[in-house]
Amino acid sequence: MSSLRESLDLIRMVRPEAGTAAIEHEIAQERASSLGAAEANVIKALARLASATDDRSAALTTAQKAVWAYFVQRELIGFRKHADVIRDLAIPGDVLAGLGATSK
Repeated sequence: MSSLRESLDLIRMVRPEAGTAAIEHEIAQERASSLGAAEANVIKALARLASATDDRSAALTTAQKAVWAYFVQRELIGFRKHADVIRDLAIPGDVLAGLGATSK
């Protein structure tokens, strides 16, 4: 059984431009997976915030941290504008205010 490195070396010999295609595809999958996980964390945190009754400040802090992590992840991938996801996920103004951001 050959190793991944040996397989990539063989691919590079046959088609040099394809040598990194498998790695690039895997990186793209990891980016999409991590972005999806960050978005899922935001959705859960926002749901907890919406249902919080007595200790809303803890839920607000959790939501702010989740949204901040999601925005950082989006920016690392190359998405610089967040207005669409702010609207689509209905991120409340008080969550954004804790990030120093606005919904505009």
